[in-house]
Amino acid sequence: MIPLKSEKDLQMLRQSGKILAAVMQQVQKSIRPGITTLDIDRLSQELILRNNAIAAFKGYKGYPATACVSVNEEIVHGIPSGRVILEGDIVSIDLGVNYQGYFSDMAITLPVGKVDQNKKKLIETARDSLDLGIKQARAGNNLTDISHSIQSFVEAEGFSVVRQFVGHGIGLALHEEPEIPNFGKPGYGPVLENGMVLAIEPMINIGGWECLILDNGWTAVTKDGTPSAHFEHTVAITDKGPVILTQ
Repeated sequence: MIPLKSEKDLQMLRQSGKILAAVMQQVQKSIRPGITTLDIDRLSQELILRNNAIAAFKGYKGYPATACVSVNEEIVHGIPSGRVILEGDIVSIDLGVNYQGYFSDMAITLPVGKVDQNKKKLIETARDSLDLGIKQARAGNNLTDISHSIQSFVEAEGFSVVRQFVGHGIGLALHEEPEIPNFGKPGYGPVLENGMVLAIEPMINIGGWECLILDNGWTAVTKDGTPSAHFEHTVAITDKGPVILTQ
């Protein structure tokens, strides 16, 4: 059963999302050649604490950091380290906050300096696919209407959709039901209702969709070593349509 949120819950989730969006905006400004993934993590933690919130990922199922920072072929759950980000890399940053018991989650992928055209198109396609998925987050639609809109667009652009990782419900916990695949036929799954809050997060690859998990037990990389991009927003379904809480 998908938890439906009250108006009070939605107001608190708006505040949580507003904090997260502000943090991500500041983190985004720091991205440049020469910065390390650990630098990004430390800045993220500092900004979250400054906003009287808690890093939602740190300690979750043993995850050791505030941010997931994934570079190039890393799809998701890149653990921050001394790795130096270079000109031409692409960097996915995934962050979550807990503000007074209300959770929000978002991710962006950024080019570092000048990147090649394939990486540029990958980022644009991932971002646009998220926008298309969000447009389907309306009362009366089925859950997989979101999934299908993402997959059909991404594959038409010549990229692949990761199968192993999916979006999710969110709000009073970091991960709630339902799981939201980024692939599938339309018209299946729960009927969406006002008051539902979803973390919609397409992850797409230049090459094949298959992935491997590194020995650290967390970081997912593309099996064929090609770059990957990841975008995510926390979205409320309302009588006025989908409302992005993390912007």
